[in-house]
Amino acid sequence: MDVTLQHDDRMMQPWRTAAIVAVAVAAVELLVLVIVGGALLAKPSSGSAAHPAKAKVTASSAAAKTKKSAVTHTVHRAAAPVAHLSRTKVTVLVLNGNGRQGAAASTAARVRGRGYKIGGVANAPRSDFTRSLVMYRRGFEGEGRRLARDLGIGIVGPLDGLRTSQLHGANAVVVVGA
Repeated sequence: MDVTLQHDDRMMQPWRTAAIVAVAVAAVELLVLVIVGGALLAKPSSGSAAHPAKAKVTASSAAAKTKKSAVTHTVHRAAAPVAHLSRTKVTVLVLNGNGRQGAAASTAARVRGRGYKIGGVANAPRSDFTRSLVMYRRGFEGEGRRLARDLGIGIVGPLDGLRTSQLHGANAVVVVGA
């Protein structure tokens, strides 16, 4: 018994139409996303400023003819916090955040070698930190940033996940990552 299946284009037509409509909608969405993304990434520049901190704004050509001076605006950036305490007066708590035995102790030796006081060496609450970081208590941002620079650590921020009472008097914390 030979059974042959016949291909009926009428059954395929609704699926083809739906697929074509879906592809067209997706293409329009992609086009809109590309345009919006390009507009957001290509922010308009303020003239032809050579240095981003100083932008020179000139008056329109008609006003420039009557006035011979140009208006200059300076953009002020927040000054980086300055460390007020010497390294010998800053106490650092070193926490092992990668789970490897001795990681915090060896980092504490590096910190001590830079002139800081060690307030303690312990394990962090978690052992899955992929990168080392420095956290500082309120009022000690300059000291925390200097400590991070001294150790070559790029992640610096205020205390997060630790209470001041857990610091045992330390001004900054180094969490050793992988």
